[in-house]
Amino acid sequence: MSDSLPEDWLATWVGSGRAPGASGVVEIVVPGAPEGQGAWVVRVADGVVTEAAAGPPADPDVTLTITYADALAIAERSLDPSVAFMQGRLKTAGDPGLVLDVLAAAGSIGA
Repeated sequence: MSDSLPEDWLATWVGSGRAPGASGVVEIVVPGAPEGQGAWVVRVADGVVTEAAAGPPADPDVTLTITYADALAIAERSLDPSVAFMQGRLKTAGDPGLVLDVLAAAGSIGA
């Protein structure tokens, strides 16, 4: 396992998902991450990820919180985000419909 999140670890999510679906802004918070790797923004339009980048959004519709170790595992594709969610390792706050669309988008990567 790498000890650092790749800068583009969420870039593979862009274009994934299902339509129609929810739209909104998702903040991903990674406590314990090195400086510059603790917050990410994912934008979803009609169930499809349109942007994924470092940095916190101004006003997220959903916040996902995951440990640094689990974020590394997701980046390396050894942990599915939906599994992390079902196991209680991925905490959520905000619009539950958007959470489900983000998880569906993540699950469709490489499918």
